[in-house]
Amino acid sequence: MAVDITVKIAGEAGQGIQTVGDFLSLVCQKSGLYLMGINDFESRIRGGYSFFQLRISDQPVYAPCPEVDLLVALNQKCYDAYHRELTKEGLAMIDIQGEPIANQAAIPIDALAAKAGGKIASNTVAAGACLGLLGAPIQILEGILTDRFQSKPGNVLSMNLSAARSGFDHVRDIRFFKKFEWKMESSKGALIDGSRAIALGALAGDCRVATFYPMSPATGIMTHLVSLADEFPIVVEQAEDEIAAVNMVVGASFAGARAMTSTSGGGFCLMTEGLGLAAITETPIVIVNAQRPGPATGLPTRTAQGDLMFVIHASQDEFPRFVLAPGTPVEAFEITKRAFHLSDKYQVPVIILTDQTLNDSVYISEKPLVAPQNIERFIVNDSQMESPSEYRRFAVSESGISPRALPCNGKALVIATGNEHREDGHTSEADSDRIIMMNKRNAKWPAMLSEMNAPETDHEESDILLVGWGSSKGAIQESADLLRKQGMSVGCVHMTDLWPFPEEAVKKILEKCSRFFVVEQNSTAQLGKLIRGQTGIAHDGAILKYDGRPFFPNEIVEGVKKHLSMEKDHGNHSRL
Repeated sequence: MAVDITVKIAGEAGQGIQTVGDFLSLVCQKSGLYLMGINDFESRIRGGYSFFQLRISDQPVYAPCPEVDLLVALNQKCYDAYHRELTKEGLAMIDIQGEPIANQAAIPIDALAAKAGGKIASNTVAAGACLGLLGAPIQILEGILTDRFQSKPGNVLSMNLSAARSGFDHVRDIRFFKKFEWKMESSKGALIDGSRAIALGALAGDCRVATFYPMSPATGIMTHLVSLADEFPIVVEQAEDEIAAVNMVVGASFAGARAMTSTSGGGFCLMTEGLGLAAITETPIVIVNAQRPGPATGLPTRTAQGDLMFVIHASQDEFPRFVLAPGTPVEAFEITKRAFHLSDKYQVPVIILTDQTLNDSVYISEKPLVAPQNIERFIVNDSQMESPSEYRRFAVSESGISPRALPCNGKALVIATGNEHREDGHTSEADSDRIIMMNKRNAKWPAMLSEMNAPETDHEESDILLVGWGSSKGAIQESADLLRKQGMSVGCVHMTDLWPFPEEAVKKILEKCSRFFVVEQNSTAQLGKLIRGQTGIAHDGAILKYDGRPFFPNEIVEGVKKHLSMEKDHGNHSRL
């Protein structure tokens, strides 16, 4: 890549780190560059160490880089914490007294902000200085500031314009080795994070009711929906807890509205009883589980992939469900839109697994997010029945899918209960009815399996395949590229459709390679276990990370080499 720069803005919570990152991201987007920005923040309201790390490139990027070219340290503690990540020629921009050392650029951020009109504009000073060091034209930032602050009262706009210019001018004579010529091309796409993509996907899937109890990192999905509620026919409700949220969704869907909720692992624990209610009443619902490290409170603002097995088996006994896991914002949009269709069609729950990295990171989305022209609904009315008075909500059928009528919407009497029941919906404890209903629900599996997409592959013919799911997609793809450049035959496999498990498609891919490694952000290789359990094919090794931070491509590269070295040292190659 001709341009590949990583900027880290670090400070305490409340110092405006996100604002600096937003300004830089918008400037890059408007200039026709690509980017990926990750948010890393503590759960405390003030203090601690937080950062926004932005990777800027002239080529698409979907993974962070561990080495930092420009560190913007908003206090000394953050410089002390992160300066070791700087590249050999990297530069740290820091507000310090006295002479800076070799890799520091002393910039009086607070003083320049105060001179511009107030210390509150310190983050704007920092943004202007960053762009000055990178060689960007200040006019783009000035346009962004004008759009954002022109409606604000008083001197807010003039203060921020002055602050941006002062930071920009102050670094004019500072040499930065990664400064480059900005070509000012047209934007490559929209700036979007996973949370917004899921919210837009819900609207595209005709979601009409969304309920939630705030839980990081899922809350952003609902805040985006709240911001759109005046423009779209959707009701967004904050419930008193996760139990109420999921039961509201079940009720709304029973009445005919497409409905969803979002939560994280701890909240999903509370939702499992409602999940079972949706299953036995065959009521379509969509649940987004934005994973974070646990158990219990765990790390509330970090990332993980530890809930795969949990959501596949959540709630007691057995029933059909879909489990889908996007790896990019575009996939998040498409999968969420598709989830409502699948849930409605098969009258089953759909669980979308995402995580903090995908939800809170920003990307450039080149592919337009397009809503369908028509929404297919799977609801019957009186005119479609021979005898509405004889309607049976859970009528046995070869497909396992019964005609779904809505309560109080005609002559058909709709009866549903959380107890096991007969075809007409009335409670029954007869063993024959139990067997009939279990077999009916399980009869959906073959058609549901036919809906599952095969994994996406890159260099599928390679000797070694890296297999992953979720937000690690970009890091896995880049690590495979790096290994191929080193002369190794390496490809990658990315799974979005996880349950029902697409056994035949996965077997067809994995049986051709000499070895494959699973790459996951959990401690037990859950996808690897799932593959082995469903296909009988065992992975040759696992590259795992579970510290709450996203994968870097170089970590995966090192993991592959470590496994191959171990095989060489032991003189054999055998699958786990």
